[in-house]
Amino acid sequence: MKGSRNIMYEQVLMPDGSPIKVKWNDYPHFTYPWHFHSEIEIVYVIKSYGSRFIGDSFEKFREGDLVLVGSQIPHYWKNDEAFHQGNPELKVNAVVVQFTPDFMDRAISTYPEFAHVRELFVKAEHGVHFSAKFTESIGKSIIELTKTEGFERFILLLKILDAMARTKDYKLLATPNFKQYPLNVKDQRLNKILNYLNLNYTRRISLSQLSNQFGMNSSAFSRYFKEKTGCTLVLYINELRIKYACKLLQNKHNSISHVCFECGFNNLSNFNRFFKAAMKMTPKEYSSQFQ
Repeated sequence: MKGSRNIMYEQVLMPDGSPIKVKWNDYPHFTYPWHFHSEIEIVYVIKSYGSRFIGDSFEKFREGDLVLVGSQIPHYWKNDEAFHQGNPELKVNAVVVQFTPDFMDRAISTYPEFAHVRELFVKAEHGVHFSAKFTESIGKSIIELTKTEGFERFILLLKILDAMARTKDYKLLATPNFKQYPLNVKDQRLNKILNYLNLNYTRRISLSQLSNQFGMNSSAFSRYFKEKTGCTLVLYINELRIKYACKLLQNKHNSISHVCFECGFNNLSNFNRFFKAAMKMTPKEYSSQFQ
C-alpha cells in the first residue's frame, strides 16, 4: 500500500449544478487511491471483491457490499491481486452515488420528518455498512438511480436515504476514537494548509517552515490554525499519522517499528504514547485484532 500512503483530497465535479452525482463503474479493478471529499457517498458493489478501508476500519468486501461514507472520511477500495492479472472474467461493477452535505440542508437539519435522516448522516461520519438482507431489499432502487434524472432522481435518493435511516440492519465501521477534522470550503487558505498536511504528514514538518510557506509568523499561524480546526498543529499532524498507522497495522507483514517510522514518528516511544492516547490501546494490541 506504499503508493496509497498519503490522503488525497478529491474535488468532485457535480453535473450542471445538481447536488447529486451517480456513476456506474465498469472497470477491471478499483483504481482510486486513499482519499476523501466533501460529498457524502453511497457505494454499492454489484460485482467485485477485495479489501475496504474507511477511516480506521479495514474489512474484506464482496458482491452485494453496501456502504454509506460521510463527508471527508478517508476511504479506499482495493481489489485482490487476482484483479490485476488481466483476467477478463474479473471486473468491478458498482454504483457510486455522491451528494453534497447541504443536500436538503434546511429540511434535514430542521424538520422533524427528517430527524432520522439527520441521525443517519451523523452515523455516516464513521461509515455505515448495511447487511446483505437490507442491501437485497434496496439494491434495485440504487441501480435505478443510474437510469433516472432530475426530480425523479432527487425523490428516489430521498427514498433510499429514508430506508437506510430506518433500518436496524447496519454497523458502524470506523472506531469511536476515529475523528476527522473538517475542511472549511469557504476558507481557501485553510484548505491549502490542510491539503498540504494531508500530502506531507509523514515527513518532518516544522511550525516555522509551515508558517513561512503560508505567509504568517509562527504565533499568528498557531492562533489561526487552532481557531479554524479546534486543535494544535502538532495534534492534527499526529492524528493523521495515527490514522495511517491504523491502516498499516492491519497488515500482518508490517512490524510496529516499520509502521512507526513510515508514519513520520521519529521514535517508538513517542509513537506508542500518541497511539495509545488516540486509540485507547497499544499498537501491538490494535494489530493483534487483524491477525
